[in-house]
Amino acid sequence: MNLDCVCIENQNSKIHNPESDSKNPESKKMKTYIEPARETWTEILKRPVFDVSELFSLVKPVLEEIQETGDLALKKYTLKFDGVTPENLKVSEEEFTEAESQVSEELKTAIQLASENIARFHASQENELKKIETMPGVTCWQKSVPVEKVGLYIPGGTAPLFSTVLMLAIPAKIAGCKEVVLCSPPGKDGKINPAILYAARISGVSQVFKLGGVQAIGAMAYGTESVPKTDKIFGPGNQYVVAAKQLVSIADVAIDMPAGPSEVLVVADAAADPAFVAADLLSQAEHGPDSQVVLVCSAESTADRIKQELLLQTAQLPRKDVAEKALSHSVCVILKSKSDQVDLINEYAPEHLIIQTTDFEEIAEGIINAGSVFLGPFTPESAGDYASGTNHTLPTNGWAKSFSGVNLDSFRKKITFQKITAEGLKNLGPAIEVMAEAELLDAHKNAVTIRLNKF
Repeated sequence: MNLDCVCIENQNSKIHNPESDSKNPESKKMKTYIEPARETWTEILKRPVFDVSELFSLVKPVLEEIQETGDLALKKYTLKFDGVTPENLKVSEEEFTEAESQVSEELKTAIQLASENIARFHASQENELKKIETMPGVTCWQKSVPVEKVGLYIPGGTAPLFSTVLMLAIPAKIAGCKEVVLCSPPGKDGKINPAILYAARISGVSQVFKLGGVQAIGAMAYGTESVPKTDKIFGPGNQYVVAAKQLVSIADVAIDMPAGPSEVLVVADAAADPAFVAADLLSQAEHGPDSQVVLVCSAESTADRIKQELLLQTAQLPRKDVAEKALSHSVCVILKSKSDQVDLINEYAPEHLIIQTTDFEEIAEGIINAGSVFLGPFTPESAGDYASGTNHTLPTNGWAKSFSGVNLDSFRKKITFQKITAEGLKNLGPAIEVMAEAELLDAHKNAVTIRLNKF
């Protein structure tokens, strides 16, 4: 089957015949590459990401106005972008109670289960404090302390991400953050989605505000009459949110990581269930039109079966239009060599990596660049998105080469300590003096010499 097939030829490439599947309407969606040369991989796997730096000139004036006029600017832009002006930006106790009554018992039970697994997994990341004597009389150690105030941004709109509340607020509370502030855009009724509020309440969020987009990021970065200033901002968002986070991170507040549209790479062999693979691909494609899915197969016949399933399942999705737009800039790569597959995966550095092959453990051993990895036929990416326990806030756009996903340490900072006895300074001091003198830093040397002369 041809999905707008593109053949990159090299010595081992195989020309695909588009006539064999030209009747498939899905053929206009996903590009297919057969044994592409390595030097073409970067271009093939290029993400459909807009350069947010182009948005800085639009976002910066909004942030500056928030910094200058506080709540007045927040209400102005909430009316402009969300179409409502909440009387109170902060969610009241009455609103929390009302929201809880609107969440079904079935969903509450599911959220509770997910919360327990997320808490269990993140609590396991606690590190034991170790004091190390690097030499006699010289003791060093590292202490982990929580970031005091954290801000969480939770998108609303067509897909209210209440699961992201759990992923961010639960480890924040385990880490010991004193204040957890959450912002989420209000709907046309001026209220936040009930499931988001329920998740916030059971996760220990301190305060929730009816704010979305750039105004939410500005409020948590600078602080206003209503919204407290935070020390670090977490959470996904659209390109305007991403641009705002990057701008405020220059001088005002830390952020979790660079973020962009969601993405998944699935590697499948002949033993993979086509329905499973197609479902996993679509679970990311439905996130948004700028999401990207990548399929890697060792044989065209495997890819053909999966593409057929993609066609059937896409037609049944309520968010069909969104998924189809995402598939239009997604790719299928045929690589017979297992080592080539692993190299391509590491080059792409996917946010989510799903390995549906008979030798998934062997392939997993070679993975060094990925946000989160899902192994075997019964491990859908949805499990990590919701309830297995791992965090779904992950690096996108290739940042998995240098960033981890959100974890317990994301909400903490490390302080180093050292304690040196008189004996320790006698042992260590001469080396410090020599090094300081070599760097022409006489005061550094003197800080040691003046002490050694006391002995």
